[in-house]
Amino acid sequence: MKVFNRTLRAKLFPVVLLALTGCAQMNLAAIPSDRVPPAYLARSRANMQELSLSRLRRTPPVAYTLAPGDILGVYIEYVLGQPDEAPPVHFPQEGGGLAPALGFPVPVGDDGNLSLPLVAPINVTGLTIPEATAKIRKIYVDNQILQPGKDKVLVTLIQRRFHRVLVIREEEGAVEGVTKKGTGMNVDLPAYENDVLHALNETGGLPGEDARNEIIIIKGGAESAVAYDRFRAQLASTQNPCQCPPIVGEAPGVKTIPLQYYPENLPNFTEEDVILETGDIVVIPSRDVEKFYTGGVLEGGEHLLPRDYDINVLQAIAITRGSVGTGMTSAAFGPRNGQNNGGFIGPSQLIVLRKGPCGEEIAIEINMNRAISDPSQRLLVQPEDTLILSYTCKEKIVNALVGSINLQIFANSFRN
Repeated sequence: MKVFNRTLRAKLFPVVLLALTGCAQMNLAAIPSDRVPPAYLARSRANMQELSLSRLRRTPPVAYTLAPGDILGVYIEYVLGQPDEAPPVHFPQEGGGLAPALGFPVPVGDDGNLSLPLVAPINVTGLTIPEATAKIRKIYVDNQILQPGKDKVLVTLIQRRFHRVLVIREEEGAVEGVTKKGTGMNVDLPAYENDVLHALNETGGLPGEDARNEIIIIKGGAESAVAYDRFRAQLASTQNPCQCPPIVGEAPGVKTIPLQYYPENLPNFTEEDVILETGDIVVIPSRDVEKFYTGGVLEGGEHLLPRDYDINVLQAIAITRGSVGTGMTSAAFGPRNGQNNGGFIGPSQLIVLRKGPCGEEIAIEINMNRAISDPSQRLLVQPEDTLILSYTCKEKIVNALVGSINLQIFANSFRN
């Protein structure tokens, strides 16, 4: 028996020495989770509010008013059409929202004028269909081309003008049948439906879960694009690398609209901001950077954070299929790099590497055994956090001792 004890002590000594050496090597200057400065703590999303979708569309008009790009159906008896001839009938495109139109197609020119026979161009910009009809009739009567009582004029709307905008969606599968990550589509939006809400509706709806909860509107035109690039270049070149980025407004010609916000930060934009014109670009940015990383006892990898709700460190470990607690064995974590972590006591030391407001990095230490029973220890996970789960010195020593004893008992069972 004495020989067995001497042999056991001889084998345990290097094991304990190795465990203590490992503790010294893994010791990090980390801040306890209850002493982390507020600037490094994530704010809960529980109090965020959803933006009213009605703010993303323009107010529907009381009556449709004409402008360049509209195509009218015009019938003027004895001028465009004869009494014994039925006027042409035009059926609208499916989903166009228009009734069948009568008359000969006449476009409203870029100058807002209608070019009709026997009279000078007639400006109809800003007029409703009834007002345009009355104006045309009056001009033909005043020019004695039509006589009162025989002045039959009919004006209908064949096709509404449209605004062509580019919608870039960086999320996965934004459009049905398209699996490529990131899509760009030209969308023709009819007049009075040329807004952000209709552009989203035509291209797959609201941003998906792998997109940020915001919409970026870039006003069209080469000058705006150059001004935007110049703004970003100047901002990057004037920033001091030892200081936080300056708080500045948005670049010229660019408007960012958040779809979620905290009550004290009501989104500041107007109806004019969501109205889209030809050449404008709507961007739904991806949130690929909103990830956290794992290492240590946890299997190394990167994991996408939820977009619309919070997760704390306990939930993050659960997402990575880890387990914590003194009653758990490290085998519950499964193999790592083809090896089993094996151990009598599970790991409880979590180090969170977190970037600060100015890009600096700090280490935050969390005792996961305390976090199980103390909600104040459950740090919310932020984008770019790195979670490293490891054994404490005591856990390493206990596991090393228990492992050596079990190994010795197992070996002696064969000798006997």
